[in-house]
Amino acid sequence: MGKYTRNQIKEAVKSKNYKWFEGGNYNLNIVGIRNSNTQGQVTNRFDDIITVSYSVDGELKYQEFNATTDPGAFYEQNLLNSEGVAILVPNQYRSTYEIDLHQSKYDALCQRKPVKVYRDDDKDKVYDFDESTIQEGYFGINIHRATANIHGESTQVDKWSAGCQVISKNDDYQEFMDLTYKSSEIYGNSFTYTLIESQDIV
Repeated sequence: MGKYTRNQIKEAVKSKNYKWFEGGNYNLNIVGIRNSNTQGQVTNRFDDIITVSYSVDGELKYQEFNATTDPGAFYEQNLLNSEGVAILVPNQYRSTYEIDLHQSKYDALCQRKPVKVYRDDDKDKVYDFDESTIQEGYFGINIHRATANIHGESTQVDKWSAGCQVISKNDDYQEFMDLTYKSSEIYGNSFTYTLIESQDIV
């Protein structure tokens, strides 16, 4: 049983005046939920969730996958960019992702339009959601998996994310990608990703 319900996610998304996709098979609502309970602490764990809501032949479907929406501890301390590690800003990123190769290795949802990120450069083991640091652009904020082991699961984020949205378990990830393949056959290779905070969910 999941932590949330499809209806809770739908209401949270719509409360922000974001688009909720309905009608048709595999019309995916991909929604990341950042864990507000951590209060910005760098936990280095997959304690966020990526959810997918859709319907098949009129039957409503909802799935949750353990994930991180934050960069791992390694990149919070070892900056790839002098302006700070990238933390995706909660928002709805319409038609921003396409199925393509992540790091030329395997299929993932890859960023193909600008997104917004906070920049955190003080290495204090707390994510700084400071609006004055927000940048918008192409940062390679992809949605991908954390392990190459065929049935593996990662428990520590570490180097798996420098700002990407990362699913911890390979079996979950394959299930997630299977949904995107089915969706792309119907609606084309274009996906919307919505990131909200757990505190937004009633």
